[in-house]
Amino acid sequence: MIAPVAPQYGGGSLADVLPSVAGALSVPNEHNVLGLPPASRYAVLLLDGLGWNLLRRNADAAPYLSSLLPTGRSLTAGVPSTTAVSLTSLGTGLPPGAHGIVGYTSIVPESGALLNALSWDAPVDPRRWQPHGTVFDRIAAAGVATRNVSKARFDTSGLTAAAFRGSAHRGADTVEDRLDATRFASREGSSSLVYVYDSQLDYTGHNQGSESWQWRKELGAADLFAQQVRSALPRDAVLVVVADHGMMDVAPEDRVDLDAEPALTDGLRLIGGESRFRHLYCFDGAAADVVAAYRERLGDDAIVLSREEAVARGWFGGVEDRVSPRLGDVIVAALGQVSLVASRRYPHEAGLIGLHGSLTEDEMAIPLLVDAG
Repeated sequence: MIAPVAPQYGGGSLADVLPSVAGALSVPNEHNVLGLPPASRYAVLLLDGLGWNLLRRNADAAPYLSSLLPTGRSLTAGVPSTTAVSLTSLGTGLPPGAHGIVGYTSIVPESGALLNALSWDAPVDPRRWQPHGTVFDRIAAAGVATRNVSKARFDTSGLTAAAFRGSAHRGADTVEDRLDATRFASREGSSSLVYVYDSQLDYTGHNQGSESWQWRKELGAADLFAQQVRSALPRDAVLVVVADHGMMDVAPEDRVDLDAEPALTDGLRLIGGESRFRHLYCFDGAAADVVAAYRERLGDDAIVLSREEAVARGWFGGVEDRVSPRLGDVIVAALGQVSLVASRRYPHEAGLIGLHGSLTEDEMAIPLLVDAG
């Protein structure tokens, strides 16, 4: 069995990035545990899907980013290693068990519906679902001009409200718009923090695979964009480049279709999470049988745990009482090169090539690259 990578909450995870930036910006009571250089201006660029291993394997396609590797380091994503969870950990500085966004989809215990945390497709107040203040709140309260540059449609999303409240959103749908917004925002006030998000690498990986020529081409575009962001900043600003997760490819013949195997849906009322990290919500009394069925079917290709076992392993950090019922009664983390699709319930997801969410190094390890100018 491939050994899972434990999330390094508290000193080596994505959740530690913004508190460290805040400390480097001299915000009171913030701890710079990652040792970032002191400065009055920071930009944080998150390239969705840029795993540490992927960058190192394709360093020749990203000359600017790879030039930062010798002074950079790897961090871990949280668990599961997926965008909505990671972005909320970034924005709040908290592990998933505290902020409460625990998967791509997860149950709303009060209604029994599934919440897709990216599209926020259930009638759930994001400020109640994620009640903690954000690092952006604290940085802005200290007088630092705090901006969030991403697609215009994200301004009103539930995920933005949950993860990035406290930052002023700047809608920017093209590369030039993002660079213009970054150039302006990074010069506001006497100190500033600009967060910039780009999703194209992840999109390409899902649809073409992270081992494809299309992904390498997109990596080159992301590399150029990162260099352009650096050039748009004032000379005394520090640029930090991070990611939310890595990625691995799974071939069609290695997909386990839950909808085609009755033994894998027996006892289930809902299938949540995503194909590399499933939250399975069971009928009363069925969880032990579900654990047994999945362990028998998947063997060394996955870790199959009860909710209590996963929590005890520290996968989600400390889990608050309000968050615990959102976790699956049974949690399945793929370790082998397999995916757990549900072709009838989630046909689009079943066709994706590049995947993430679980605890392998390819999915969990993300870069922390620093360019101090």
